[in-house]
Amino acid sequence: MEDSSNTSAKREPLVSFRNADILNGESTVIYGLDMDINPGDFVYIVGKVGTGKTSIIRTMIAENKLGKGTGSVCGFRLDRLKDKEIPFLRRKVGVVFQDFQLLMDRTVEDNLEFVLKATGWKDRNAADRRISEVLEAVGMKNKAHKMPHQLSGGEQQRIAIARSLLNRPQLIIADEPTGNLDNETADGIPKLLT
Repeated sequence: MEDSSNTSAKREPLVSFRNADILNGESTVIYGLDMDINPGDFVYIVGKVGTGKTSIIRTMIAENKLGKGTGSVCGFRLDRLKDKEIPFLRRKVGVVFQDFQLLMDRTVEDNLEFVLKATGWKDRNAADRRISEVLEAVGMKNKAHKMPHQLSGGEQQRIAIARSLLNRPQLIIADEPTGNLDNETADGIPKLLT
């Protein structure tokens, strides 16, 4: 009989913090954070306004520096991260912002194409296929030629989720993805993210 602990590969966390201080600007907002997020986990970070939830997210995408301790996201050590490595980290992380952050002067399709070009996609046919795939995944394929202002809040959020999926990220981070939506629309967002 085999020992299953030796045959199964050790799962590395996608996100790991040890004794990490999380900063907001120059101020420490969280002291000594210990956290692991493993592949397949669906994690909520909850707390009152101003307690550092968004600062954790900004640290995970290297927008904020790690104060002290150690942290890693998708194999990148945050406490040793060089500026030139930040774009490579961000390609492995899909982010859904609370305020959607869509470019209002471009169609849905052009918003998604902009992200692909910015992350190094050169093959136009491959980019078009990927845009079609992610729009289909979020039920918005028929909205590709619409401008963001022509979409409801829930539709804009679906486009933001589609954008986060473009580069097949190892990790998706959503900062209050239902905060700007009505209750009925908000109920479907966790299912969509799953």
